[in-house]
Amino acid sequence: MEKIPLTRSGAVQLEAEMKTLKSVDRPTIIKAIAEARELGDLKENAEYHSAREKQGFIEGRIKELEAILGRADIIDPAKLSGSVKFGATVTLVDEDTDEEKIYQVVGEPEADIENGKLNMRSPLARALIGKDEGDSIEVRTPGGARSYEILKVKFI
Repeated sequence: MEKIPLTRSGAVQLEAEMKTLKSVDRPTIIKAIAEARELGDLKENAEYHSAREKQGFIEGRIKELEAILGRADIIDPAKLSGSVKFGATVTLVDEDTDEEKIYQVVGEPEADIENGKLNMRSPLARALIGKDEGDSIEVRTPGGARSYEILKVKFI
């Protein structure tokens, strides 16, 4: 099985989500299903069907998180250095707009572009990997080609 690279903070977040699903969400939905059953005819019981659907989602997410964490390869970015690679925090400047952005290259399960967590399989991350401070890159995105300069690479 292929290992899934995660940062320590990413693994902690996924473990916290799984703990919440198991200790809070699962018991709540089981109680909701029991209450909906008491309402009678299950064929026309919207509360029951809604609760069962939510239970399916919760159980599916728990299995997904268990699989991810079971195959996780925890990488500590603080022990790395050099050019851009997994775990690097990169400060970029858009060469067209002079807008600065900061991203950390992370594994797919912890990627969240709005919070600066860049999926290592994304076009931007693939263009960054192996580059150093001062390098320029061009990335083809759905919105067109973008040029960036790497201002800083750090591992924290």
